[in-house]
Amino acid sequence: MLDLIPIWFRIFFFSMVPWLEARYVIPFALNPELGFEWWQVFPIAVAGNMLPIPFVLLFFKYAEKFLRRFNFWTKIMDWLFDRTRKRADEKIKQYEYLGLLLFVAFPLPFTGAWTGSLISYLFDLNISKSIITIFIGVLVAAGIMTIITLTGINIFIIFLGIIIAGVMMAVIMVGISKSKIDG
Repeated sequence: MLDLIPIWFRIFFFSMVPWLEARYVIPFALNPELGFEWWQVFPIAVAGNMLPIPFVLLFFKYAEKFLRRFNFWTKIMDWLFDRTRKRADEKIKQYEYLGLLLFVAFPLPFTGAWTGSLISYLFDLNISKSIITIFIGVLVAAGIMTIITLTGINIFIIFLGIIIAGVMMAVIMVGISKSKIDG
């Protein structure tokens, strides 16, 4: 059945799936058996990843209000919102859009456009600025995954590189915040 759907549409569609997104679709889409080049996969995956984001940012408050009428959804949203706030609280409060960008740009599990949209909603960030910030983050994450896939870097090296990059960004952020306090 899935064979009836064109490959480009599968790439586009699966890039819209929360927590899967372009960052994890690109490595699968660059399989030589599919016959797609990186420059074909990249824009399709990024477009698919970004398509739902403006709608999530614009209409999530209405969906939340409706779903909170049901205990089942209230419990899930409370758990998800608490977890998201704990993971992003200090970064977003201190750096706002730069923190959002870094959160979306690192291709780690549970960081991406959907989670970035949720963070933007929870911290009441400007929708237009959030869309632009999330878009740049998606481009960075998709670019990282494309480069990793094309160079064939071992997954351990990828993980180690992401940890090193995260530590470096934390050091930079601490330096920036100290300079703001001192200055």
